[in-house]
Amino acid sequence: MATATRLGKIAVAAVATAAGGSFLLQPSLASNDRGTSGHALESYRNKINDLTAVVPPRSVQESALIGASPVNPLDILVVGGGATGCGVALDAVTRGLRVGLVEREDFSSGTSSRSTKLIHGGVRYLEKAVFNLDYKQLKLVFHALEERKQFIENAPHLCHALPCMTPCFDWFEVIYYWIGLKMYDLVAGSRLLHLSRYYSAQESVELFPTLARNGQGRSLKGTVVYYDGQMNDSRVNVGLACTAALAGAAVLNYAEVVGFLKDEGNDRIIGATIRDKLSGREFDTYAKVIVNAAGPFCDSVRKMADKEAVSMICPSSGVHVVLPDYYSPEGMGLIVPKTKDGRVVFMLPWLGRTVAGTTDSNTGITMVPEPHEDEIQFILDAISDYLNVKVRRTDVLSAWSGIRPLAIDPSAKNTESISRDHVVCEDYPGLVTITGGKWTTYRSMAEDAVNAAIKSGKLKPTNECVTNKLRLVGGDGWGPAYFTVLAQQYLRMKKSHSGKVVPGVMDTAAARHLSLAYGILGEKVAAIAQNENLGKRLAHGYPFLEAEVAYCARHEYCESAVDFIARRSRLAFLDTDAANHALPRVIEILADEHNWDKKRQKQELQKAKQFLETFKSSKNAHFHDGKHS
Repeated sequence: MATATRLGKIAVAAVATAAGGSFLLQPSLASNDRGTSGHALESYRNKINDLTAVVPPRSVQESALIGASPVNPLDILVVGGGATGCGVALDAVTRGLRVGLVEREDFSSGTSSRSTKLIHGGVRYLEKAVFNLDYKQLKLVFHALEERKQFIENAPHLCHALPCMTPCFDWFEVIYYWIGLKMYDLVAGSRLLHLSRYYSAQESVELFPTLARNGQGRSLKGTVVYYDGQMNDSRVNVGLACTAALAGAAVLNYAEVVGFLKDEGNDRIIGATIRDKLSGREFDTYAKVIVNAAGPFCDSVRKMADKEAVSMICPSSGVHVVLPDYYSPEGMGLIVPKTKDGRVVFMLPWLGRTVAGTTDSNTGITMVPEPHEDEIQFILDAISDYLNVKVRRTDVLSAWSGIRPLAIDPSAKNTESISRDHVVCEDYPGLVTITGGKWTTYRSMAEDAVNAAIKSGKLKPTNECVTNKLRLVGGDGWGPAYFTVLAQQYLRMKKSHSGKVVPGVMDTAAARHLSLAYGILGEKVAAIAQNENLGKRLAHGYPFLEAEVAYCARHEYCESAVDFIARRSRLAFLDTDAANHALPRVIEILADEHNWDKKRQKQELQKAKQFLETFKSSKNAHFHDGKHS
């Protein structure tokens, strides 16, 4: 009876959605198609996609911030260089506002580089919406699906659709997941990536060879496959920062807010004192509105303005592990639909390896969170029941933890339910806080924050929001076959240990990597590899080239070795041991680019090795359960 009731609810909801779809699928106000200035959009597209344009040097960006004065302030100063903060900077500057952004570490150094790499509409939220008859959860799904398609279109080189397989071990599960995922397709409407479908047990094993036919005494009846998006998260984040810079925003990493400046007359925040962490010097910058987009650290920013501010962040730890490529086929992900803590665990192909996660547990807030051994083992145990390959701790190439900034609205009357949606508030004059939400909806979160800032500061933008139609740098003019241009037109000139220059082909793996990581700007990287003899690979088995280090130092604000191995490339996240081996050469190239002396090079090596120790691969983990050596 209970089964029939549950299926009935889904069926009724599906019919209701179909009947009322024309209303529910209308773009929300956040997607903002109302009266956008085509001239402004075209102007910013031209600035961003000009192949001769380069991002202003870091020194120029700092000077722009220093130049903001009480009589000539910025319109908006953004605090935080994650996905949301960089999204806010891009949105604001393309509305014709004068914008600065400061990030105390590197762009994407926190939560935004430690995601599951999915651009998803929220299948679990849809399930909750149906069973709890919760319209708020349903709106969350509609909104995320609207943004998902736009996200992929705006960064086509860094994002793609990925099929995800849900194993079913009895016929009820087949019917249940098939109906649920057909609803997901229906809700997506015109934003659909591809239709979901059922595969028999035999077809499923052919598509996913390591999938177990039997698990926990049950035999596989088939699988249901649906599509979500996948991305290279920190590359998207860096792309946002660079796109904002090209559009005219003054973005500055390694710049920490150490205090706020207030108007003595009305106590409104009118600026901030910034410490440049690379030079050590401090300076003041002024803005009509400050936008706090510091993610898990947004409470510490709020309490800098008001020591009595009520906390609005409930931090949650999300751990992921990276396994060899043979755990999953290249073009198919796997979903473990129910784990011991009620979460969905994903096992996804990513950049030639397999990423599995995530956990959801309470945590403290730290700059570089580390995964606990029991969390790693939890993920390995969760996927082992669904695979015919032995899941071994010694196969873990890298493991990391990220902190989700789950938000509690400080203006809400009760805090019983922590929102998975985002919260925008101004609980101190001149300081607008945006937090919560998820990667998928970063663009609309930024739009909401800028709207709030405009209202707070009585700002006068020259046009409406255009980011729903604006591709990130490198994406305009890119296509899936673009890598062939690199493979056919460029060589990888490599310098041997003896100093002799040896020509090498731009093989498919290297060309495809440059295309997917840099879009049409891959040609600039390929030109460095060819013309400056920096065509050698940095680590065996990975396509990352020496030329990328030089390119990122010149054009992507790469200021440290960790910046490169963790965020400009993804080597630390893919394989801790390989990143360790690449470090000396990465530092050598960065030293040439930034004129580092021997002391600074030694410091960089030490800091990078300490950073890599926080990634609990099988090479550097400290086991506590006695099962591993």
